[in-house]
Amino acid sequence: MFKRNIGGGDAVVRVLAAAILFALALLYHQTWGLLGVVPLVTGVVGLCPLYSVLGIRTTMTPKVATHA
Repeated sequence: MFKRNIGGGDAVVRVLAAAILFALALLYHQTWGLLGVVPLVTGVVGLCPLYSVLGIRTTMTPKVATHA
């Protein structure tokens, strides 16, 4: 249905950012840390709606085999 547009490195950064936001939310008892759900879900699923709209892909594109 949808093609992945988030590569491995990007996904790791998103999941780490989510973990930091969750930790800060727990540490300071704030609900804004729940915004960490967004990078967590997009990092795990591998699909970012904003990237789709902007035409951005951080995934590796497969190389086309050529015959000599």
